[in-house]
Amino acid sequence: MNKKLRTVITGTGSYIPDVVVNNDYFSGHFFYQPDGQNYPTSTEEIVEKFKEITGIEERRYASPDLMASTIGVKAAQLAIEDAGIDPETIDQIIVAHNYGDVIYGTLQTDILPSLAARIKHHLGIKNPACIAYDILFGCPGWIQGVIQSHAYINAGIAKRCLVIGTETLSRVVDKYDRDSMIFADGAGAAIVEGIETEEDTGILSFNVRTDSADEAFYLYSGCSYHPDANKKEIYIKMLGRKIYEYAIGNVPQAMQGALDKSGIDISVVKKVFLHQANEKMDFAIINRFFRLYKIREVDHDVMPMSIDKLGNSSVATVPTLFDLVRKRKLAKHELNKGDVIILASVGAGMHINAIVYRV
Repeated sequence: MNKKLRTVITGTGSYIPDVVVNNDYFSGHFFYQPDGQNYPTSTEEIVEKFKEITGIEERRYASPDLMASTIGVKAAQLAIEDAGIDPETIDQIIVAHNYGDVIYGTLQTDILPSLAARIKHHLGIKNPACIAYDILFGCPGWIQGVIQSHAYINAGIAKRCLVIGTETLSRVVDKYDRDSMIFADGAGAAIVEGIETEEDTGILSFNVRTDSADEAFYLYSGCSYHPDANKKEIYIKMLGRKIYEYAIGNVPQAMQGALDKSGIDISVVKKVFLHQANEKMDFAIINRFFRLYKIREVDHDVMPMSIDKLGNSSVATVPTLFDLVRKRKLAKHELNKGDVIILASVGAGMHINAIVYRV
C-alpha cells in the first residue's frame, strides 16, 4: 500500500481559566430588553429559564492579569509539549479570535500586533519562516484554521502548523443584557502536521459555508441595553432566536455535506464535537443531523458537552472539548485509534464548518 500525505493532529492543549462564575453571580443583576424596557419577570426567573435553555450552570473567566494572547500561549505550550516537537519547526501559527486582547476593566480591543505575532513572541520562536497571523471567522474560527492548515500542507506550503482559538468574551459583554450569561473565556490549541503514512487517518473531508445575505448581523457589536448607556461603548450582541433557527436549519446539512464527501457511513461516527453555544440548540442540531440519515433514536453520548461548566468561549469551545476528551478528562468520553469523529461549528458571519477526521 502506498503512503499518502495525511493531515493529522499530533498534539492538543487547552487553558481553562481558574475563576468560576456560577449562575448565582447574576442574581443581583438587572437586565433590560433591547428597547431599554424592563422585563416583566424577575431576575431569578430569567436566570432559571436561562439554565433550562442553555444548560449552563457556571462558566470560566480569565483572571485580570491575563489576556486572550497570554491564555493562548498557555494552550499552545501544552499542545507543543503533547506533540513532542521543537517549536522552531512550526511553519504557521494561526490564531482565531474575535476581539483581540482586551485589558481587564476596559472595552478597548488590541490587535496590533496580531495575537499570533504576540504568541510567537511569547513562545520564544525565532524562526522567521514561521508565519504568524490571525483569522476572524466567528466561533468556527479554530476549525477554519485547521482547514487552512490542511490546505497549506496539501499545497506543500507548510508541514507543521499551530492552530489556536482564544477568547476573553467576559470583557466585552453588556451586564444589562441577559445574553451576557452565555459567554466565557478560554483557549484551545492543536499541532496539525502533514505525515506520510499508509493509514487512512487524519482529515478525511471538510465542508464550509457562509451566509451573509440576511444573516450577517445575527451576531454584532452594539451599545448597552441600559436606557442611559453611553452609546459610544459597544458590546457583543446577538439575535438569539435568529441564530437558533439558522443553526438548526443549516448546521446538520453542512455536517452531512462533509460526511458524504468522506464516504464514511453515519454508523461509523463515534463522536461529534459541536460548538458549545447552547445545550438545547446543540441537541436539536445533533437530532436533525441523524434524521438526515433516517435515524430517529440518537444516543446523545455521541456528542460530548462542556457548556454546563465552561459556558460558551467561542473559538475555544471545540479545541478545548477535543483536548479534554482526547486526554480522557471528560467523564464517559474517550477516543481510540481509528475512531471517526466530526468537528463542527457555527457563528458570526454567519459561518458554518465541519471536518470529518479519523483518529
